[in-house]
Amino acid sequence: MAKGNHSSVTDFILLGLTDNPELQVILFGVFLLIYLVTVMGNLGLIVLIQISPQLHTPMYFFLSHLAFVDFYGTSAITPNTLVNSLREIKSMSFYACATQVCCFITFSVWELLLLSVMAYDRYVAICKPLLYVVLMPRRLCIQMVTSSYIYGFTVGLIQAMATFRMSFCDSNVVNQFYCDDVPLIALACSDTQVKALMLFIIAGFNVFCSLIVVLISYVFIVFAILRIHSAAGRQKAFSTCASHVFSISIYYGTLSFMYLQPKSSHELDKDKFASVFYAVVIPMLNPLIYSLRNQEVKNAMKKIIKKMYSSNQ
Repeated sequence: MAKGNHSSVTDFILLGLTDNPELQVILFGVFLLIYLVTVMGNLGLIVLIQISPQLHTPMYFFLSHLAFVDFYGTSAITPNTLVNSLREIKSMSFYACATQVCCFITFSVWELLLLSVMAYDRYVAICKPLLYVVLMPRRLCIQMVTSSYIYGFTVGLIQAMATFRMSFCDSNVVNQFYCDDVPLIALACSDTQVKALMLFIIAGFNVFCSLIVVLISYVFIVFAILRIHSAAGRQKAFSTCASHVFSISIYYGTLSFMYLQPKSSHELDKDKFASVFYAVVIPMLNPLIYSLRNQEVKNAMKKIIKKMYSSNQ
């Protein structure tokens, strides 16, 4: 839609990551490989946790939901990105774009809340081990996860509705490989101050509250670990938390870079490449981080492989 055409936008054109045909083919292969690893890793982790009795604890209950959220988040974006990478015109209907915005914001909030809940779970397990079963009953775990899902979906719906109540009339070309709030705000021809402020405040509130829970939990965890006299005990406690700390660090870093900058500081081309890491790579890394750095998960995998091997003899 050319600049100056003031008819109502009915669809959006996604610029993608590059307009180079050769690079598009390469990116298709890379994104397809990442997506397959993400799907197999996250769904495999969910199945492993479900069929392994030794993993039926709150920690792995939350981890299975984190795996589901990562699968959901990347599935909201990557399949459409794969299709668009093979198309000359990367179009998306108005309502499909609105749905993708809602799904992606919902995924982002779910991830934040689950990382916070997992940090609290590690705090209780390490700082109050004798009360762990009492303080983290299954009913409470289900309530925390359910509340996270309800809140995340509500935020996603409200933000998407606010975005698509704006008028899009000058251009329908989105400088991103998926429908995202920031480039859509840059496209709007109506007043965007309320929406931009709303995005900044809500994203800031969610990141800040989540980060506070994580930081407070890990301050107590570090002090509790340092009080452990046994070097082996300290090593075990640190290794239990290491994967979670690593996952949190990369997630909060990219999220803050993308959404907590003032509007004037945004460079959409840089945001695009940051969003690849945030939306595509991190959902692949999480199951790898938690399985490769977690001895209990590795032991459960070995048991399943041994059972499968024995049954085939």
